[in-house]
Amino acid sequence: MKTQPDALATYITKSAAIQTRIQKLQQLAADHFGNDPDAIHWGYVGDLDRAQTLLDELLAMFGSNE
Repeated sequence: MKTQPDALATYITKSAAIQTRIQKLQQLAADHFGNDPDAIHWGYVGDLDRAQTLLDELLAMFGSNE
């Protein structure tokens, strides 16, 4: 059976991995997610809408109401 220290170590590792992904998303967002701003069409808007929905679900999972 796994112990609490094992769970804590895994939690810390996974938390760091999430922080890395958040930083990568911030970098991608600053660069228009790698898209040419002059070539944006409604398909890209749909992709961002899906991403926003997923992020909202994550925030709700962790108790954020924003």
